[in-house]
Amino acid sequence: MKGIKEKILGILICIVIAGVSTLLAGLNIGSFSFEVIGAPVFAIVIGMVITAIFKNFAGSKKIKAGITFTSKKILQWAVIILGFTLNIKTVLSVGGKSLPVIIATITVSLVMAAVLYKLLKVDKKVSILVGVGSSICGGSAIAATAPVIDADDEEIAQSISVIFLFNVIAALIFPTLGNAIGLTNDGFALFAGTAVNDTSSVTAAASAWDSMMSTNGMVLAQATTVKLTRTLAIIPITLVLALVRTKKAKKEGTEGTKVSLKKIFPWFILYFVIASLITTAVAVLPSGAFTDFYNSYFVMSAKWLAKFFIAMAMCAIGLNTNIVNLVKKGGKPIAMGFCCWVAIAAVSLVLQHVLGYW
Repeated sequence: MKGIKEKILGILICIVIAGVSTLLAGLNIGSFSFEVIGAPVFAIVIGMVITAIFKNFAGSKKIKAGITFTSKKILQWAVIILGFTLNIKTVLSVGGKSLPVIIATITVSLVMAAVLYKLLKVDKKVSILVGVGSSICGGSAIAATAPVIDADDEEIAQSISVIFLFNVIAALIFPTLGNAIGLTNDGFALFAGTAVNDTSSVTAAASAWDSMMSTNGMVLAQATTVKLTRTLAIIPITLVLALVRTKKAKKEGTEGTKVSLKKIFPWFILYFVIASLITTAVAVLPSGAFTDFYNSYFVMSAKWLAKFFIAMAMCAIGLNTNIVNLVKKGGKPIAMGFCCWVAIAAVSLVLQHVLGYW
């Protein structure tokens, strides 16, 4: 009970800011939708601004424990809940055509991040986060990977900021670019689904294309399916990173000291996989009241809750981040993010052309 009392105020502050951020992300001004920015980005920016104005806000004894809990545990819960939104069988069956492009773009981005880590001497954990965020699914991939590699709040904030920058640029220019180079509707759906990071930005770009081409939402549905297929890469990549970290931790244990696998392994990734398998299993059950409820209301609620928890965690990370230091150190991660982004877009277009998709 004492632990809850210590955490409650910090958690409530994060809930309020996440709520405000969710409302802001739902606003539209003219033809511009703030959904392209997304609640997590609003939350992390609000958190950083509050800390910049009130210097020791996050360090206050009354809220520090709650903010720390939110940035760590709530973030892990968000990833587990995210697993309930992934139907592995359905996504793979629908998105099978896109797999060669997805695998190629993910591989290129990760290799690019590894090369630039050496060349630019970018922080190792930031390099990993920017690499997986660019190649898989932006904020969700960063949220899943950060606890596995034990990234701190400033490293997460840097990576999220880089991904956000190129998300917005992609959502704004890709529909015009796709039209200029003659992409078909199917081609643009595959391009948006593989070359744009966060789901919110994928949907923004695809919706803009649907409006331009009067396709009645067809491209939006296809691009979202490609994006969900790409999201599945979170599972093998985080598992590999978890095993590498576990092996390294055991190896670095001092002689005569026992290293507990139970303590160092990020079990929330295993729960994430189990959650996705449960949703996949339910999908093959005969249609009925339970399956209809699960596939409609439960999964939709899980999507909303996972996004809200990620916004809460990003708020806590923002509150723990020095925006001045973030700006000073941001040049190299932005250069890395730009190179990964350009490489993914180029590979997506070239491979589509080679395979005869457009």
